[in-house]
Amino acid sequence: MIRPVAVIGAGPFGLSTAAHLRARGIPVRVFGDPMVSWRDHMPEGMLLKSTPVASSFDCPQPGHTLGDYCDAAGIRRLVTDEDIIPAETFIGYGEWFQEKLVPGLERVRVVSVDRDKSGAFELKLDSGELFTARAVVVATGLSGLEHLPAELAGAAPDGPAPTAPLSHSSQHHDLSRFAGKDLIVIGAGQSALETAALAAEAGARVRVVARGRGRVAFGAPPWKQPRLRPESPFGRAWSLWALSYYADPYRFLPEQTRHYLVRRVLGPLGAWWLRERFEGTVQVTDVARVAGAEAPDGRPVLTVRTHGGRSERLTADHVIAATGYRVDIAAMDFLGHELRTRLAVSRGAPRLGAGYVSSVPGLYFTGLPAASSFGPVMRFVCGTEFASPRLAKHLAAAHG
Repeated sequence: MIRPVAVIGAGPFGLSTAAHLRARGIPVRVFGDPMVSWRDHMPEGMLLKSTPVASSFDCPQPGHTLGDYCDAAGIRRLVTDEDIIPAETFIGYGEWFQEKLVPGLERVRVVSVDRDKSGAFELKLDSGELFTARAVVVATGLSGLEHLPAELAGAAPDGPAPTAPLSHSSQHHDLSRFAGKDLIVIGAGQSALETAALAAEAGARVRVVARGRGRVAFGAPPWKQPRLRPESPFGRAWSLWALSYYADPYRFLPEQTRHYLVRRVLGPLGAWWLRERFEGTVQVTDVARVAGAEAPDGRPVLTVRTHGGRSERLTADHVIAATGYRVDIAAMDFLGHELRTRLAVSRGAPRLGAGYVSSVPGLYFTGLPAASSFGPVMRFVCGTEFASPRLAKHLAAAHG
């Protein structure tokens, strides 16, 4: 009996990888709840920052783009750079893609992954099933990678939570709970700015606390993009074009450079269409840094350092930390201890070789955990176009 490949995760990268493996005739079992991060961990009313051309899952078969889904669902076709994608439409697209190309998806959780004596992988599911796979693809997206800076931990000693004085932006779907309340959102990226705008529209009094001088920044609208530079899914720029389509050499850059580019390319920056909803509605406080946080009486208090060197205290009814995500193999506790200790890592992220394979033969990573090896394109859905065919080709050659 041929052992299958296990794909853990049913978001854009997991579904795209599975579609490529199935097209090659490779037996595959896919585990997860389709589009769960988008459905349960994004605020209601959210719009995608990416353009339609950058928002399709890659697959070998034609007819499965976001535009094709719009046609099938009988909704307005989203194709131009000025078309803005509602999260609900994108979630529907992901579920449609899964039904068409990954019909055997198993909605169970992988509890553990270990190596057996033969070198194969033994997986345990929360259904109680044990089975062996010849290779494993980790495509768990942002799950478990929420980052809370140490200086904020004092306001949530038991961890961030919607019912605590401080939470992470991934923990909110319905922001109407803050109607009539004072809310602080920490961050200057799209997540922070859109969360703040949506909360203000739901009736909250919102202040964004961001590091930097001057007001928060927004991208240029499509009609103001430079025309004499090559197109990429992220805009017109030579650097963005190279990072999008020629990501293979990225892993040979110095470690410090790789991690810096993953953090800084295209961020922190709000979408062009958000500016009008944000400005004049949300108060912005620029600070040199957030020095600490506490909640002595159940209400959060931030201590910030101003650009002039002063210390100030900011109070609110609740604080949302839109502080992003950080890849850390240690947080992927479904990977057995021996596997985690054998993985070569770079600042917590797996070091990957050609074809997205880790230092443990047969163990692959795609999506955000691959960004430190293949660049910022792995932070975005359009990264499936680069990652999925290469991963499937390598896996087929190595385990055919």
